[in-house]
Amino acid sequence: MNETTTDAEQAIRLACQAQDFQSAATRAFEAYGQEVLSFLTARLRSVPEAEEAFSMFAEDLWKGLPGFGFRCSVRGWLYALARNAANRHASAPQRRAGRNLPLSPDGAVTALLDRARSETQMYKRTDAKDKVRALRERLPHEDQTLLILFIDRGLPWREIAMVVHEQGEELDDDSLDREASRLRKRFERVKAELKAMAIEEGLLKG
Repeated sequence: MNETTTDAEQAIRLACQAQDFQSAATRAFEAYGQEVLSFLTARLRSVPEAEEAFSMFAEDLWKGLPGFGFRCSVRGWLYALARNAANRHASAPQRRAGRNLPLSPDGAVTALLDRARSETQMYKRTDAKDKVRALRERLPHEDQTLLILFIDRGLPWREIAMVVHEQGEELDDDSLDREASRLRKRFERVKAELKAMAIEEGLLKG
């Protein structure tokens, strides 16, 4: 973790220990809201749908903080919440457009959500990496998630195992290690597949 991330993790932990969950949620959104929304945008490939899933994620964060056991980093836990929100949103028969959660009495957290939405512009970039991103989008969602969490976000494999496992925080240490090992091997296969696609498209030499 970098210094900024470490400071955020400590601040959130101290706020939860003091049962000041509003401050903990506010700090979590300040530290990680923008990157989580960017993750959801990449996952759902639609800005409006990502914003709807982000609102679901925000509600889950707000409700889940009192029971969060800090077995993993807050950042890792947030990605697990975001992935679950994306899955629920994608399978929902009706979208909940225009949702505006009253997450705090003074609207502070809602304001942070709005700021994260306005600042997240990564999906609009048109640089030299566009073709590589297009190749990644041809992969299954779970493989894309592995690439995002490990390459783009730098999460350790044990935390990635918690993120992608439906009941991640219920895994014991041995099961978590086995899942992390399985995901590392899967990542190597995905990386090889992506390289082969890039060669086929002429982006890399064989």
